[in-house]
Amino acid sequence: MSPGKQATEPETVAVAAGVRLEKMHRRVRLSRLALFTAIAAGPVALGVAVVSGPTTVAAVPKAEPTTMRTTAAATDPSGYAQLFLGAWLRSSADDAATAQARFAQSLAPDVELPDRAADAHDAQARLESVTAVRSAQHEAGRWWVTVAAQYADASVRYFAVPVAAAADDDGGSFTVTGAPSVVAAPGRAEVTTSPYGVTVPKGELSSTVGQFFDAYLAGAGEVERYLAPGVHLSAVSPAPYSAVTVRQVLAVEEAAATEKVAGDGTAVRVLAQVEARDEAGRWPLAYELELKARSGRWDVAALASGTAQKGDRS
Repeated sequence: MSPGKQATEPETVAVAAGVRLEKMHRRVRLSRLALFTAIAAGPVALGVAVVSGPTTVAAVPKAEPTTMRTTAAATDPSGYAQLFLGAWLRSSADDAATAQARFAQSLAPDVELPDRAADAHDAQARLESVTAVRSAQHEAGRWWVTVAAQYADASVRYFAVPVAAAADDDGGSFTVTGAPSVVAAPGRAEVTTSPYGVTVPKGELSSTVGQFFDAYLAGAGEVERYLAPGVHLSAVSPAPYSAVTVRQVLAVEEAAATEKVAGDGTAVRVLAQVEARDEAGRWPLAYELELKARSGRWDVAALASGTAQKGDRS
């Protein structure tokens, strides 16, 4: 390689580097100019300048699809076991071609169908309903589901159904792994003492509760007039009852035990026992509510009903 060429190459490299450096400086100057102009123009223009400035963005590798995982409650196979037991109890091995038998076998391919007697279709033995009442996971991916079967003669029999959940799809697939077993009824739990130990006398609070339920259950007026500001609660529609009577109101806080309205902002929790009437009869109902005092009146601030709308203590 000639000395002239050796001398020229460093110069060429230096020039090229200088050109790249000048381009970089120009981009920086342009970015600063756009930023300063945007600051002078206001917040909106500043946001546009930050987004649209002449910056260099590096390529980002494409992310893998995100797998959505279900919660533990979503993997509970209670409904699956309930469907299986209903079909299994209505099936018979001597007629495996029926819809119920085929459905039971689709949920539990390896489980034998019952061999029902010919006279098993009388009223006493007729199955009315099946309801899952308890589920317990005894090891990873394996459950025991207790299902109650109620018959036409009002008798109830309990079955434990073994169910397995697929390990590769977060419990989205199930199968019954064995024949059901008849078990004793679940035990009755001891109920703790109710926190509602304060008797609410007739007065503003009990009157508000009665008027609220007249509107909520019987369509007598608008529910909104009894609600605290910012609370949204829809009446039961269509109104299921023709009349509602408050039988008793109990409270947690002593502030509810006076006939007059407490000071603004005072909150009380109450249990209202009401009697609703329709053409079919009288129905004893109970509701938990929270009320707040405002401007000499009580407003309904929450209704415990297990729903998700504002104004409910779910």
